Amino acid sequence: MAFLLVCFVVFLVLGMPISFVIGVAGMAYFAVTPILPPEIVVQQIVSQSQSFAFLAVPFFIFAGNLMNVSGITSRLLGLARLLTRRMYGGTAQISVVLSTLMGGVSGSATADAAMETRILAPEMMRLGYSKGYICAVNCVTALITATIPPSLGLIIFGFVGEVSIGRLFAAGIIPGILMMFFLMTATTITSRIKKYDPPKSEASGLSPRELAENLKDSVWALLFPVILIVGIRFGLFTASESGAFAVVYAIIVGKFIYKELSWKKFKAALMTTLKDNGAIMLIIAMSGPFSYAITWVQLPVHMSNLIFGITDNPQLLTLIMLGFLFVSGMFVDSNVNFLLLTPIFLPMITSVGMDPVHFGVLMATIVTLGVMTPPIGSALYTVCGIIDCPPEEYTRASLPFLLAVLLELGILVFLPDLVLWIPNMIFGK
Repeated sequence: MAFLLVCFVVFLVLGMPISFVIGVAGMAYFAVTPILPPEIVVQQIVSQSQSFAFLAVPFFIFAGNLMNVSGITSRLLGLARLLTRRMYGGTAQISVVLSTLMGGVSGSATADAAMETRILAPEMMRLGYSKGYICAVNCVTALITATIPPSLGLIIFGFVGEVSIGRLFAAGIIPGILMMFFLMTATTITSRIKKYDPPKSEASGLSPRELAENLKDSVWALLFPVILIVGIRFGLFTASESGAFAVVYAIIVGKFIYKELSWKKFKAALMTTLKDNGAIMLIIAMSGPFSYAITWVQLPVHMSNLIFGITDNPQLLTLIMLGFLFVSGMFVDSNVNFLLLTPIFLPMITSVGMDPVHFGVLMATIVTLGVMTPPIGSALYTVCGIIDCPPEEYTRASLPFLLAVLLELGILVFLPDLVLWIPNMIFGK
């Protein structure tokens, strides 16, 4: 076990791409363990990528890219501007609301953070926001997409842990909305302190007519996550088939309703999807030998004995695991954490009577938060690179938003009914 973990850490420190870190570490363990036949390496790589349930991931990535070029994003942006124009820090508040609306479209926190930074950063800089604050608010608020369906993290968790993806989708709605309120509060407080973007006295209030017109224009995007959950609940399609439905839905809305999806935009979305899926599928395939090696050395058993030696209280146990996942997320890609740590932690939480759907939502949030924290956060460096912001400036500005997220997670740990109310209502207990 020590050799496996040492290889993983050494390759990670050397700066090797994460897919090769886990792949080479797993292969290295097989190379020094004669009792394990080398053929298993190839078998695990192939079997890891041949799951019907996992078809949802590439389809949802394609659907998200199609929606970004078909006019849906611009309409959601217009609705977000309308809802926040009378708020303190109104332009920053747009990012929070847009992330909530985009959760059902992109499903990816990094993609959402990058998109919002490109759209909102020029206007925020003109209004006097600091670069660190711009990157922090656009990056951390994208965490909302980790729970609002169709979250890619929830799909991977459901796929690895054999947990109902339909229930996970439904369970993510209230945590996503609750996180929106926490982050909007953090934005209001910090904007007031820093005197960023006070509400303009000449801005008119929100009229019912304006709201109705904007809702009418963006209703097709807002209906998307609702249609997904209803379709899965009533058996119109499985969780895997819902990804294919999402692609068809995006094409129909973009081409025939908004009439903005051209052949050129379709090809651009397809090329982006091929690159995104290539990176994700390589990680998934390479995790096969590593996951097998983890099981072989009984790492889940050792971890379980270690944590249960501290406590068997469900809430305290959950907080310890979330702390471990938060630290792990700082160094390891979120998809890798889902693939490698779900089989370790899921048996532990079920043994103390915790609902795996409840834990899945918590895990999706805290693991995705890792892409927004130093030293290796992919979303962090993506948004900082867009406007040339020093990462240390981002880190200082992000602390109030990180605190808001951790407070929300603490509430969800001790109030599981907030997470489970909608899935129990739709799917039954």
